Amino acid sequence: MIARLGLIVLLLVPGTIAQAQDIVGIELCTRETNMDRRTSCLQSNIDYLQRLIAKNAAAAEQKLAAADAEIAALKAAIANLQAIVEKLQVNANKPDAQASKPGAK
Repeated sequence: MIARLGLIVLLLVPGTIAQAQDIVGIELCTRETNMDRRTSCLQSNIDYLQRLIAKNAAAAEQKLAAADAEIAALKAAIANLQAIVEKLQVNANKPDAQASKPGAK
């Protein structure tokens, strides 16, 4: 879980840093002259970014869960196919064994 969270953070941080001025919903707080309003503006930006990170993390977690489920299904399908191949190989070897017995047609 920690590794996944680290991966999510690594995926989110570079894009967020590169596009910090272009994020929809972020206000430009440097124009505020009143310190209370500037602080409020910055807090609003922080709250928005935290919600955005949480939303992106949840979406990434859902994608990882879906991929895990798909991998499990594919592993089960492979195991099933391997069992079928083994049965076919055993059945393919049976006629050879019977043909090598004396008195076989």
